[in-house]
Amino acid sequence: MIIEQIPLENGTAMGLKFEMQNAPLLVIKADKGFVMCGYLDTEIANKLGDVAAKVRGVNNFEDVLHAEVLDVTNHAKALGVKAGMKGHEALELMF
Repeated sequence: MIIEQIPLENGTAMGLKFEMQNAPLLVIKADKGFVMCGYLDTEIANKLGDVAAKVRGVNNFEDVLHAEVLDVTNHAKALGVKAGMKGHEALELMF
């Protein structure tokens, strides 16, 4: 497991990377929510009331920051996070 601090404009996020069998599992967490890779389920995050955005096709933290957000939870939408923005833009709204 790799844990890394990721400096952004509005604060410092925490990146978590787990090497799985075929692709890494990646999450970058800000104060109010997180951006996750395709391994994780937006529907469940939504049911749990999390502020979350999903990206796909990522292999490292830099990929997550620059990937297009594909799906967001209702609580993330309330903060202004929307599909089509970049991962780092979603994270900035989560501070």
